[in-house]
Amino acid sequence: MDLGISGKWAIVCASSKGLGRGSAEALAAEGVNLVITARTAATLEQTADEIRARHGVEVIAIAGDITTEAGRREVLKACPKPDILVNNAGGPPPGDFRDWSLDDWQAALNANMLTPIEMIKATVDGMQERGFGRIVNITSAAVKAPIDILGLSNGARAGLTGFVAGLARKTVAHNVTINNLLPGPFDTDRLTSNFTAVARARGKTVEEVKAARMRENPAGRFGTIEEFGAACAFLCGDKAGFITGQNILLDGGSYPGTL
Repeated sequence: MDLGISGKWAIVCASSKGLGRGSAEALAAEGVNLVITARTAATLEQTADEIRARHGVEVIAIAGDITTEAGRREVLKACPKPDILVNNAGGPPPGDFRDWSLDDWQAALNANMLTPIEMIKATVDGMQERGFGRIVNITSAAVKAPIDILGLSNGARAGLTGFVAGLARKTVAHNVTINNLLPGPFDTDRLTSNFTAVARARGKTVEEVKAARMRENPAGRFGTIEEFGAACAFLCGDKAGFITGQNILLDGGSYPGTL
């Protein structure tokens, strides 16, 4: 399927690896030019080089922290009129809510709620004026089915979900959609980090925890970043203009509900 977005520009946050990179790769495969960002310059530049070589699109790499005002300013300076915005930021650490300080909560809210809102605020009006825009927020399956040790993430991402639910119904008349992708267990560094905490608490190895979680998933495996990227690219396509304000779960069937 031709998604009809070749030649457009996308900002993809936290995209040197993991789900952000999967999204960037899938968009580049559709001919979308990219501004990618992450904190580690060397990894980011390597990713940019590989995407350019593989897909032949323009890729601008901006090393910095998207959760800071300075980081956002540099990204928006490089791409002031994006057609597509993929919001993404590393999740806060797992743990027990009794151990989290107010600073921990503020950091989680800044990274996983307020930063995406700031990026939307900086780009959505221009998208509406130009008559096309696709915004995808990478959140978490924990928004749908909260995970006890991920309380910081549960709270911050649920706040973003509530905000998007209202705004997405206003922008769609201008062909600007806003949707959330809720990843379950994908084979990323983040997943390994969570398993490390679980393994430590249960006195098991990370490999044991990982194998058990695979067996528990109806798909019998974890998702790949390529699968995630394909879903993201579709939502960014010109044929997805009637999908907005949705929370799309990608979890291999883990969530047991009908709705």
